[in-house]
Amino acid sequence: MKKTIISVLALLCLTQLHAQQTFTSGGKLKPEQAIMDVRHYTIALNVDFNQKSIDGYTIIDVIIAQPTKVLLFDLLDSLGVSQVLVNNKKEPFEYKNNLIRINLNNELAAGKASVKVFYGGKPHVAIRPPWDDGFIWSRDSTGHPWMAITAEGTGGKLYFPCKDHPSDEPNDGVDMMITVPKDLVVAGPGLLQKVTKHGETATYHWKTNYTINNYSIIFNAGDYAVVSRPYTTVDGHSVPIQFYVLKEHADKAEHHLDVFVKTIHEQEKYFGEYPWVKEKIGIVETSHLGMEHQTMNAYGNKFRYTKVGGEDYDGLMHHEFGHEWWGNKVTAKDWADYWVHEGICAYGDGLYVREFEGEQAYVNYFKNKVFFGIKNDIPVVMGKDIDEEAAYHSDIYSKGAFFMHTLCYIMGDSLFFPALKKFVTSPDHTYDNLTTTDDVEQFFSHESGMDLKPLFDLYLRTINKLEVHVKQMPSNKYLVQLQNLSMPLPMDITTDAGTKRIIVDSKGVTVDSKVLPLIDGDTFYIKKVTIE
Repeated sequence: MKKTIISVLALLCLTQLHAQQTFTSGGKLKPEQAIMDVRHYTIALNVDFNQKSIDGYTIIDVIIAQPTKVLLFDLLDSLGVSQVLVNNKKEPFEYKNNLIRINLNNELAAGKASVKVFYGGKPHVAIRPPWDDGFIWSRDSTGHPWMAITAEGTGGKLYFPCKDHPSDEPNDGVDMMITVPKDLVVAGPGLLQKVTKHGETATYHWKTNYTINNYSIIFNAGDYAVVSRPYTTVDGHSVPIQFYVLKEHADKAEHHLDVFVKTIHEQEKYFGEYPWVKEKIGIVETSHLGMEHQTMNAYGNKFRYTKVGGEDYDGLMHHEFGHEWWGNKVTAKDWADYWVHEGICAYGDGLYVREFEGEQAYVNYFKNKVFFGIKNDIPVVMGKDIDEEAAYHSDIYSKGAFFMHTLCYIMGDSLFFPALKKFVTSPDHTYDNLTTTDDVEQFFSHESGMDLKPLFDLYLRTINKLEVHVKQMPSNKYLVQLQNLSMPLPMDITTDAGTKRIIVDSKGVTVDSKVLPLIDGDTFYIKKVTIE
């Protein structure tokens, strides 16, 4: 934090606070939910700031793959359910263990169905947001009520009934009708359709046009001003930037958007056009530090800038905004592949350094900052059907980011950067089409013309380091060999004659040197070097 940039390490240290949540999402998909494809959510809620409660209904539009007598949805037990309708007919249900089990009077045929759940109560309150999920009830310095929601770990079931699994997102989007006191403003995902005033309250109708992960289906409310400006994307589309900033901080908004625009340009350069051009580029000021929420990123860094390239930079905002591509557009099918969100997004933070301070600063960023944040105590990818709590650890950031740095080094800039952009802009891996670690490996293997599976397995599925053996030979010669990887790798080897990039494999390569060679001096690999 004292350096010229906000380090990924600062973010990594904060992950330790994510900690022991009582609730989590994902895991093995329940059979009753495996037959269900969620298409759309409609969430209509009244928010009572005095009681810190919500009340209303959620409509879940689904497609059922086969006839069933049971429908199963997730909702935390902190709320109460009063009634359930299926296709406008009242049905019996059980609500316990954070599940709504609807025991249908008659078998439901395969096809479309609509489920309406009436509920209310006091939602779970976050203790240490954003690492601990829940509602955040607070006031700004002028005394106005101010609220936010974080739900990445717990999932949407925090406050609305849903199918709480990363493998299913509402393909047709979400409608949210949120009613608050008339002097407050609601910020939400997608586009604001209308504001309806009625007495002492106002209802804000937000609508998304895209599929959306359920932890992004949240809203914020406060004494906001909306500071806007148009933005032209890298592909020439016009999309509004909207900053929902507390009125007391409105004078800071224009400069903050200047800083933000540099982040948007840089992210588009490496990852392609902003993914949600039919909607908006949105940020909302929150009392918690921040969180990625599709088209309305939470921002609570209090306008604390560092310097990159001699100009103001907000590393937290940059990281959260990067999730518009990695996490929101490219979404892992299983929390086991969480590194695809956090690791590649964190790698993107280093690309800002590359863009504005140059190649050596980028190399040093990973060598001196990211590398030393790697714990390497458990694998980045731990099998399949993992829930969010089990999958969340700091190495999905640090080691995931460093792995992409390694992959860039192996492939070379001319192959890697076009491949990275091709992946994040490919219909096969974005929006409705969710992805896995295997998908990433197979894609980059194809684009590089190399079998990268051994590398992915070593660095992502084990905690083993790359083992490099250096053996001194007669006549100032050294044999350099890989010992635990079957594929050849480029490696910088520094001798008395300078540094050369040489292909090293398990058979080994002989180098001439009057001094002991330095292996991988700029640290592109997580490695163990033994000398004989």
